[in-house]
Amino acid sequence: MTETQTQTQTQTQTQTQLGGTLIGLLVGLLEDLGSRRNPVVDFATPGEIEDALAASVGLGLGSGDSSASQGSCAGALREALEVVISLSVRSDHPRFFNQNYAGADPLAVLGDALGAALNNSVATYETAPVFTLMERAVLAAMAARIGWPAPALEAPEPAGILCAGGSMANTCAMQLARHAADPELLERGAVGGPRFAVFASAQGHYSIDKAARLLGLGSRQVHRVDCDETGAMSVPAFEGALAAAREAGQTPLLVNLTAGTTVTGAFDPLSALIPIAHAAGLWAHVDAAVGGGVLFSARERHRVAGIETADSVTWNLHKLSGVTQQCSALLLREPARLRACFSTRAAYLFQPDKAHASLDMGDLSVTCARRNDALKAWLTWKGRGDAWLGARVERAVDLGVAVEAMVEARPALALAAPRVFSNVCFRWLPPSLRARGGDPGEWSEPERARVHALAPEVKRRMQVEGRLMVGYQPLGSGGVNAWRLLIINPAVERGDLAFALDEIERLSAALW
Repeated sequence: MTETQTQTQTQTQTQTQLGGTLIGLLVGLLEDLGSRRNPVVDFATPGEIEDALAASVGLGLGSGDSSASQGSCAGALREALEVVISLSVRSDHPRFFNQNYAGADPLAVLGDALGAALNNSVATYETAPVFTLMERAVLAAMAARIGWPAPALEAPEPAGILCAGGSMANTCAMQLARHAADPELLERGAVGGPRFAVFASAQGHYSIDKAARLLGLGSRQVHRVDCDETGAMSVPAFEGALAAAREAGQTPLLVNLTAGTTVTGAFDPLSALIPIAHAAGLWAHVDAAVGGGVLFSARERHRVAGIETADSVTWNLHKLSGVTQQCSALLLREPARLRACFSTRAAYLFQPDKAHASLDMGDLSVTCARRNDALKAWLTWKGRGDAWLGARVERAVDLGVAVEAMVEARPALALAAPRVFSNVCFRWLPPSLRARGGDPGEWSEPERARVHALAPEVKRRMQVEGRLMVGYQPLGSGGVNAWRLLIINPAVERGDLAFALDEIERLSAALW
């Protein structure tokens, strides 16, 4: 056997060993999803993480790494991956309430792993025939849920496109709106065009400001519209913002309406706002990244009444539907606008004379190489069904109602905003404030400052202990920090909610 053949055989054996190592770890993770046996996080500092990995293969890469030329052995890599798992945050844990994702479905995890192993770029039909059709099927089903006609799988224009996150979907929607209002923009550029104005609620996602900056509109042209006490956009305030923009010489372009705000979970009144937007010539985009899951539930769908009249919708299946991150869709009422806005017909990739070239998805997207986000969504939807996905949302809302009642029953806690969905925002009150109520507007400035500073201290202790993760943010009168408990994971029980409140009370009292 030659030296080259020996090296090739060794590399093949190493790949096989590594594959077995990874599969074993993945199976172990799947078996443990939703378990309470482990902490939410075994919190470590950056230095501690480096030290833990140094015992196996180390964190650094490059010429100074002893394994750089030959690669590390399977045993050492397994040790490193065990450290990775042990020190990572377990978002599947029933006491992870920190973000708008949690409790990934095992079917989605398997679909994600299989998609990664096949490693197909869903840019063209020739490189990803199965996943091209799967993406079109997922998008068609989502469009039907909104209330739009579902295109046939082999129709020239799919119902939308899967994007690299909800922020990218919102950015693409803004570009679509600008192209619809100013088609010459694509060749002329923004110079000499209208000075467009964008509208979003004060509680809308920050990606709208980023999109305006990225697309050259400028963040000054983003008008943040006042909300009601729940966090939903005020109709009179929107009408006033429109008038003010016109008076300033701006051309209204797009309104970003939110179905499920990040903090309070509020839903803008779509049926009232979209007709106003259309009458004023605006593109009406609905950011339903959080709240799109209600479209699976007959009971909860009323929250997005009128969504079918929007021009575009962002919907993240990796939030309430439990698909692994990321799985974000941009859906359009007029799907042909994607090709008109984004297609460049690159001759080296999107040759029109290829077999089934009309099904290529890459030319409808901002990105070239496209990750396979369709398989995990398709597998989860097929395996669970509409009723299960709807019940997952309804259970989250029911648990939100339950924890709201728990907060109201505890003298040391006070709601920081009305609960409207599954998010519950509240504060811990020191004994001196309990009799005076939970409105920071009634407190002195030193009292507000001290309560505000308490949350990050409690959070640090919470992370170190690792038994719970809950987020906080400034909210309401005076912008005083409040806890934001997000219920996403179907493994959450009422006991987990009571535990979260107990811990916040315990840690707050200890640090006060």
